[in-house]
Amino acid sequence: MPIVALLFDVYGTLLDVHGLVAALEAVAPGRGAALSALWRQKQIDYTRLRTLSGHHADFAQVTADGLDFAAEKFAVRLRPAQRRDLLDAYDTLPAHPDALAALTALAAQDGLRLGVLSNGTPLMLERGLGAAGLLPLLPYRLSIEAAGRYKTAPEAYRLGPEALGLPVGQIGFVSSNGWDACCAAWFGYRTLWVNRAGEPPERLGPGPERTARGLAEVAAWVAAS
Repeated sequence: MPIVALLFDVYGTLLDVHGLVAALEAVAPGRGAALSALWRQKQIDYTRLRTLSGHHADFAQVTADGLDFAAEKFAVRLRPAQRRDLLDAYDTLPAHPDALAALTALAAQDGLRLGVLSNGTPLMLERGLGAAGLLPLLPYRLSIEAAGRYKTAPEAYRLGPEALGLPVGQIGFVSSNGWDACCAAWFGYRTLWVNRAGEPPERLGPGPERTARGLAEVAAWVAAS
């Protein structure tokens, strides 16, 4: 079946989750990149653990918890105002440089529906995509809060076909997270992995339908579908 709708992961795919390295460096000289990496890792860890254990907390909370863990791990004492500023900044992460042009080109394709399927809360998505100038290009904004379970739970991926009213095989899913692309494919999505860093593929059986180095390749994939 041809792809008639596209859903994008947000954090890492459209927005740069390591866009706060300079801000982290300012509060922890010499440790900004390491703090950013651990913050992201604990954020994802907590989404998985909470879903597996049935103890949901929203993405704003797990983002804050991940920052607190990373700061303590690196013995960084964040003043309340510094912590607040970092969490506020996470709501306005910069877009990846290829995001706006790629989405603009896709939005020009007749009949193609565009949206996001994200772990972020509805408010985080509105703020983040709005600050990045991407909000008008993505009319379908699906947050896993409607399911109360994070990706990669089937309940989270099910939000796409339910909202779009389409068979899942007609929906493309684009993520820069290899695990996300693979698990979305297990659910039935047509998937493209944006592998910017040249990472090896996940060992999860059949992988994404296509691997690309950037978002500019998504349009060709859709056209060939």
